[in-house]
Amino acid sequence: MKLFENTKVAFSLKSDSQLERAYFLFKMIESQPLVKIGTAVTNFALKAHLPVERLIRSTVFDHFCGGITEEDCLPNIEKMYTKNVHAILDYSVEGKATEEQFDLALEKTLKTINFGQEKEAIPFAVFKPTGFGRFALYQKLTEGEGLTVDEKSEWLRVVERFHTVCKAAVAKDVPLLIDAEESWMQDAADDLIEELMETYNTEKAIVFNTLQMYRHDRLAYLKKLHQKAHQKGFHIGMKVVRGAYMEKERLRAEEKGYNSPICNDKQATDDNYNAAILYMMDHSKMAVFAGTHNEESSFMLMELAKKYHIKSNDLRLWFGQLYGMSDHISFNLANEGYNVAKYVPFGPVRDVMPYLIRRAEENTSVAGQTSRELGLITTERKRRKL
Repeated sequence: MKLFENTKVAFSLKSDSQLERAYFLFKMIESQPLVKIGTAVTNFALKAHLPVERLIRSTVFDHFCGGITEEDCLPNIEKMYTKNVHAILDYSVEGKATEEQFDLALEKTLKTINFGQEKEAIPFAVFKPTGFGRFALYQKLTEGEGLTVDEKSEWLRVVERFHTVCKAAVAKDVPLLIDAEESWMQDAADDLIEELMETYNTEKAIVFNTLQMYRHDRLAYLKKLHQKAHQKGFHIGMKVVRGAYMEKERLRAEEKGYNSPICNDKQATDDNYNAAILYMMDHSKMAVFAGTHNEESSFMLMELAKKYHIKSNDLRLWFGQLYGMSDHISFNLANEGYNVAKYVPFGPVRDVMPYLIRRAEENTSVAGQTSRELGLITTERKRRKL
């Protein structure tokens, strides 16, 4: 694992001042009380329309986001690509619920597909199911409730948006990652994405679903999907992640009195994640996008690629991390010739704050993540001083 300890490669694009900012931010995120206070103060300031956007922009926003518009992100993307690290433009505006907003998200996704066709540095497009339709609609379908006449037409519009981006993705040969969300709306998204895979993944994986492996039922789901793909002759594309809504999932399960869908502990999640990667590498006609900040899982996947004689630049195998995090994994893997892509969030500062707050909260709840980042930044600061 010495590979991931090369901080010279990991932080090669960061200036001294950017490295200092990263140190300051992760030092703040390390403290749970500070994250809670910071979140509350930020939310209050934004709701009260206080002039804090410039401060947010120069600190947390610029570290974890590529910019406000797609064009804003391009200098950062081109800079990363000089080190062979690709980028995925992620329109990270969450929690919108109007038809106008859904059409805007569709427009943004189509635009990123165009970028993907034009620029080698951008190999995928991405969107969230709730970017294209109301959460409550997915939830109703997941829970088996009937839709009203109006909701049926609303759902048809959601389905149409999905098909529109998939057709564009196929026409421009840009694979499409579809994020996973909360378990109580996910079945409806999964069912729709399965239909899309069947329709569009006939030659190769263009449509990718996401497996959140902190859910203990996801490995069984993958195996069942594999049987279906085998019978119907389509390719599976999967982004495999640990997950992003753990606290919320456990809380809801407790409140509603059902068994939590989340694994009992981190070890069980890690085992589940690695089992999914192993299963996918063990079967052909599958493309893996391993979204992970975990060194052991990344190393295991490199070893599996060697075992199955899969070249490091094979387009069925990608590693992914978030912009502003785990540079020691991204840049060192890219340096070894592997396909690596950073998720680069963008959007208006005010609208992207819910995403940024979730990131900060996740970092405080994942034991060791923040201290690992801090340790590596500290090592690099010392190396540069010497």
